[in-house]
Amino acid sequence: MFKNEERIPLLKTDNLLDICYSSCAKIKDADDDYDNVKHKSGIWGLFRYASRGDVCLMVVGLVFSVLHGASFPVLALVFGQMTNTFIVQATHGFASNSTRVVNQNDTESSTSLLDGGLVSFATEASNYTAAVNRSFEPTRPSWMNDQLSPEEFRIYMSQFSFYYLAIGAGVLVAAFIQTLCWELACEHQVYRLRQIFFAQMLRQDISWYDKNQSGDLTIKLSDDLERVREGVGAKFSMVLQYISTFVSGLVVGLIANWLLTLVILSVGPILIATSAYMAKIASSSAAREQLKYSIAGGIAEEVLGSIRTVAAFGGQDKEVHRYKLALERGLSLAMKKYYILSLGIGAVFLVTYGAYGLAFWYGAELVGSGKATPGSVFTVLFSVMTGAFSLGNALPFVNAVSTAVGAASTIFDIIDRVPDIDPYSPQGDKPDKVLKNFSLEILPGKTVALVGSSGAGKSTIGSLLLRFYDPTSGQVSLDGANIKDLNLSWLRGQIGVVSQEPCLFGVSILENIRYGRSDVKLQEVVHAAMMANAHGFIAMLPQGYNTLVGDKGAQLSGGQKQRVAIARALVRDPKILLLDEATSALDAHSEGIVQDALDKAMQGRTTIIIAHRLSTIRNADIIYALKDGAVVEWGTHSDLMMKQGLYHDLVTTQTTDHVKDDLLSSGEVSGIETGMRQRRHEHKSFSSLSMSSLQDPDLEHLVQEVEQSKPEDVSFLRILRFNSPEWLLLLAGCFACMVVGSVMPIFAFFYGEVFATFTLTGEQLKSAALFWTLMFIVLAIVSGLSMWLEVVCMASAAEKMVLRLRLEAFANILRQPVGWFDLETSSPGRLITRLARDAPLVKSAAGMRAGQVLGALVTLVAAMLIAFLYGWKLALLLMIAVPVISFAGYQQMLIIRRNQRRDAELMNEAGRVASESVQNVRTVQALGKELLFCEIYLDSLIAPYLEAKKQAILFGVVYAVSQAVIYMMYAGAFRFAAYLIENGDMDTTNVYRVFFALAFCASSVGQTAAYFQDFSKAKMAAGLLFQLINRKSEIEISSNSGIKPVSAALRFEKLQGKVSFKDVHFKYPSRPDVMVLQGLNFTLNSGQTLALVGASGCGKSTVVALLERFYDPTRGTTVDDFNTQTLNLPYLRSHIGLVTQEPVLFDCSIRDNIAYGSLEADVKFADIKEAARKANIHDFILGLPEGYNTMVGERGTQLSGGQKQRVAIARALVRDPKILLLDEATSALDTESEKVVQEALDRAREGRTCITIAHRLSTIQNADCIAVIHKGRIVEQGTHEELKNLHKRYYQLIKRQRL
Repeated sequence: MFKNEERIPLLKTDNLLDICYSSCAKIKDADDDYDNVKHKSGIWGLFRYASRGDVCLMVVGLVFSVLHGASFPVLALVFGQMTNTFIVQATHGFASNSTRVVNQNDTESSTSLLDGGLVSFATEASNYTAAVNRSFEPTRPSWMNDQLSPEEFRIYMSQFSFYYLAIGAGVLVAAFIQTLCWELACEHQVYRLRQIFFAQMLRQDISWYDKNQSGDLTIKLSDDLERVREGVGAKFSMVLQYISTFVSGLVVGLIANWLLTLVILSVGPILIATSAYMAKIASSSAAREQLKYSIAGGIAEEVLGSIRTVAAFGGQDKEVHRYKLALERGLSLAMKKYYILSLGIGAVFLVTYGAYGLAFWYGAELVGSGKATPGSVFTVLFSVMTGAFSLGNALPFVNAVSTAVGAASTIFDIIDRVPDIDPYSPQGDKPDKVLKNFSLEILPGKTVALVGSSGAGKSTIGSLLLRFYDPTSGQVSLDGANIKDLNLSWLRGQIGVVSQEPCLFGVSILENIRYGRSDVKLQEVVHAAMMANAHGFIAMLPQGYNTLVGDKGAQLSGGQKQRVAIARALVRDPKILLLDEATSALDAHSEGIVQDALDKAMQGRTTIIIAHRLSTIRNADIIYALKDGAVVEWGTHSDLMMKQGLYHDLVTTQTTDHVKDDLLSSGEVSGIETGMRQRRHEHKSFSSLSMSSLQDPDLEHLVQEVEQSKPEDVSFLRILRFNSPEWLLLLAGCFACMVVGSVMPIFAFFYGEVFATFTLTGEQLKSAALFWTLMFIVLAIVSGLSMWLEVVCMASAAEKMVLRLRLEAFANILRQPVGWFDLETSSPGRLITRLARDAPLVKSAAGMRAGQVLGALVTLVAAMLIAFLYGWKLALLLMIAVPVISFAGYQQMLIIRRNQRRDAELMNEAGRVASESVQNVRTVQALGKELLFCEIYLDSLIAPYLEAKKQAILFGVVYAVSQAVIYMMYAGAFRFAAYLIENGDMDTTNVYRVFFALAFCASSVGQTAAYFQDFSKAKMAAGLLFQLINRKSEIEISSNSGIKPVSAALRFEKLQGKVSFKDVHFKYPSRPDVMVLQGLNFTLNSGQTLALVGASGCGKSTVVALLERFYDPTRGTTVDDFNTQTLNLPYLRSHIGLVTQEPVLFDCSIRDNIAYGSLEADVKFADIKEAARKANIHDFILGLPEGYNTMVGERGTQLSGGQKQRVAIARALVRDPKILLLDEATSALDTESEKVVQEALDRAREGRTCITIAHRLSTIQNADCIAVIHKGRIVEQGTHEELKNLHKRYYQLIKRQRL
């Protein structure tokens, strides 16, 4: 089906693309409309990529899962026989060997029982039951008349202990093989699935990516695949194991006593339903937490990601209030879930203990009537109740499997989708129409420029040429051949692309350039870097070409990134060069250097230039002016200027004669903020990818955070004091916890009394059975009510504490200086994670977790009292065994965690490759490097895969030991108990009291022991949050501190706008070794405009940051002759309006976004409309269906760049500022949008002090003063003409921009 299938050597072993192709081809042939169809994978679909070896492993694992599941019902058979033996001894004591009378039936029974070895338990049970019931008497069963000699009793008990050991050995082997087989098969399948899914993601066409966010895809690659991994591994085997337990439990129960089994089954559906419901609720706890915090988390992410905007407009109190309301809504939602949860848990306890009471009562009736033995009653109780509980226990694992099926469905939808434009095969796509009747011919070696306003179709031409899309009609030809007929990889290999926002990958500069051509030599790389004017700065770096550029090239400036991207394009020696706004975002100095590089690169190549800055395309061979998807006019620059048409209009708006007075502000402020957002996004996506393979990512995350942040150690009392406002709830909850903790020891005591009851006969048996049945019912009611009270009270107290933790931490975060957010330990990404992920972990030291620990302590103390009161010797032996059980469970957790840090490091590289390549898929496809990235991703998966196989073996060993040790405990405990009984140190009834007290309670305490791990996480999380709550800000933003000057002449509190910098020195807290400003001096009178120009990194943006008091300088900075550090900070910022290059809008209406800049809590709508008119956007807003109530989307994504910019200007103007700070407010806009925004800015600056930072010098020539900054100092200052006549730095800058 695919012409180039044979030329894609992706995998070394697994023939990945063959799998992709065959799978996709079948789907494509079966359904031409596949994109509109949703396919469910089904349970068997989970194993779609299982090899024959995997299938063999799973079959073996299936057999041993069934054997493991049947182990406990089989143990119940042995336990029932042992119980009959104990009751015979308890009723009659021992007979001497000399007086023991043995008849023929006794001999046969004894021989069968003692010498039969490991015969069928079902046969053994029926033989034994037949023996003990051979003569029936209404008042006393005949088997109770038999006596056992000490030697016979010893032989019987040794035999039972041997059975327990044999079952334990079988469980040891079965559990190990079960776990190992399923885990190995799982890891191999997921290893293959990751490769195939990643390859298929990179295979999809760009029109598909337009409908799917890259963040969602990286989540699918990490979280969804992890869900599949959970569903096809050990958890799937657990489902099989529990089903086996249920089925074998029923079989054993029916064999032992079918009447009692049927009675219990009548209660079974209620128990199964309630257990299943509870398991479902418990398994969805993470989803519930996520849902509860989703709204508030979105607010925190939005606010902290835009902290400079929030601080500049004094929105801290607004955001804290908005966050609080969202938290309260989330709390209400969570408590509704907890109320349902409490009723469910109460019902489970009520039905469980009630079912035991019913079974005991009816069992006593059967024993009294001779239709059952006590042993068969215990067998049925153990086997059937265990089987019923197993269905409830299986529900979390069933939920994991069903979640895996759902996750696999979405993954397989992508795997099975065959893109029409296939980078592995030449096919086409049909996106929405943008160009209309468009015709364009470019001759070889010529330079063609495309100009026009936003939406004219310029960038679409580049996308069509690269075959990101295919035209609806017509064709694109290369050398006369339709590009649809060309091999897509070859086609893209002939084109070099340089875009406005270059994408670099998180590897070295050398590797980034080599992505242009894989087989390039170092000398060619250096040559390409020289052509791109990049060699100079690269050579000055400590590591040279081996310098890592960081995520998205974050370690390089904009100009440096652009030049590396140009080198990457040139190193492949492309026949066609596509330049899409390659210099628009650069400062004048960098632009000149890059433009020179581009001019050299264009020589001898067919070049297509897309430009807003028209001065860069005057020398093009032909210029096409586009409007509404059609060519309006074409010709050389001089030809089109003479026509005085569209091109003439575009040019004249950018010429010196038509430039208005001012503009400018600070590209670096927005640059820093953008970098913060990138780091936040990188933190989220990488953490989800790298941590996805860990069993406990929360612990790993907390350890890393504590190591870096070094918070104070928080005690349990400190957390309890913070929770003290909920003292009434805590008091009631603790009382309920103690009652719940006492339930299990009491139940164990009752269980021992059941044994004692069965030693009675006749009316005594009936009356005792009725009494203890009522006790079981009372216990059921008490346990149900106390569990309901515990959940309601402790959950309410914990949730309210977490709400207060988040709110106080968030409020204090917003009080911190902006410079604090630059530090790695307090980056917005980390803070967002701390609020979202760490705060709920504190509940492990409070709430239900703390209640469960308290209950476990009560359980332990009560169990110890019962055990030592009724048999201290046996209790001592069991006390030795219980730590062994706990130690096995602890080792299970320890081995899982031992390699977590190594796992994180191993998966981190795979996560980086996946995240980068998916987020930058246009660059990957434009470079034609899909297969290269697939190979890199495959290589990064090998180490985690091999490590996972090793851990599967360790996990299997520890899991098997933890499962088998309980059977060993049965063997040792009852054999020792027989010894004590034989010597007269204990009676049989007390053996059961002691054993059940410690066995049942050990299980309860063992489950709670896992919470101590959570408690350590809670302490670490609390320390991190209290560190945020208690941190003192270096720059106080409270409304009370600092002075608010009053104008003596005008008698009102308003600054006049005079700004002075006097010998200002400054270095960023995150870069203490770099002095950014080194004695900056200037004075700007009220109402004047100052333009700051200079190369990137010279300190222009720092001026704006210091004026807003995002940072404090070593000395200097005054407003109206007041030192800014002495002024009240909210008062200072209320007089400043800020407009940045990339304006941040919040996810609310246009009206709310404009009102955000207002100083009044309830801004008048008339003021909002007036500000919109001044910003040239009022008419546009009225044309929207929802008008001012139109939602702008996350970060304003529903608006174009020019529209967002004008909303931001309106937001700045609505506060009527005396000082206006403009940060490259028009540099990223097309000509038409720039003109509109420029007019708005010209009106906005009237009567205001204005500081503007610009790279596009044509926008600042009418400024009252222009200052050229170099290395943190002003080296030239004056008007445009004065500086131009000096023929120094400023002159060189304007010369480069052809002004």
